[in-house]
Amino acid sequence: MLASFDTHLFWEVLRSEPYWRGALLAVALTCASIAAAFLIGFPLALGRASRQPAVRIVVFLYSWFFRATPTLLLLLIVWDVIPQQFSVFTHNWFTPFLAAFIALSLNEAAYMAEIIRAGLLAVDPGQELAGRALGMKRWQILRRVVIPQAVRIVIPPTGNEFITLLKLTSLASVISVHELLTAANEQASVSFSYREVYGAALVYYLVIVSVLMFLQSRLERRFTFRSRGVGRAPVGLAAAAHDAR
Repeated sequence: MLASFDTHLFWEVLRSEPYWRGALLAVALTCASIAAAFLIGFPLALGRASRQPAVRIVVFLYSWFFRATPTLLLLLIVWDVIPQQFSVFTHNWFTPFLAAFIALSLNEAAYMAEIIRAGLLAVDPGQELAGRALGMKRWQILRRVVIPQAVRIVIPPTGNEFITLLKLTSLASVISVHELLTAANEQASVSFSYREVYGAALVYYLVIVSVLMFLQSRLERRFTFRSRGVGRAPVGLAAAAHDAR
């Protein structure tokens, strides 16, 4: 006979400090990693279009390596292998959170580079030619013309990557990062009430992802609204011409 669902235990672990602290840590790790991935991925995306073959090769090898390496294996390499090779990483400053941040950031940068590159390529090449005709420099064309139009294209896949990265933070439990899944596993090892314990963790993930999906949809609507020029600042060459007045 199946045991009944322990509602009291479910609400107890749902409101417990290890759970909400683990959820906050997972969100913090996700935000930090996606921000670092964007900072790394943007120059990588530009490097794919470089006129220098060496730069393109380096960018390709970076993307190939990190897209081919499983995230779990990368976490173990950063936490276990690197300290064996470089003694500086054996000190107390190299925490599990930092190791997870490095691994997830490097891994996610390879995907963000492709997302950003796709967004930049989606902008009509004629926009850049027209910018040059106006006497604008390449960095001015990129900042005033290309990037504003690429942003609305990049937002949906970036939002999906953010959600995927949030779920990937659960893998960091293998290197002792005390995030949400770690808290659930510790509680499960004590109570052996897997339905209640993992059900509470599931609720946290569902709530966090629902909030992120709502914010993503609002952000998409805002930039789509702006791109149509309805009561908003002009975009692309119109914006550049407007600024030059």
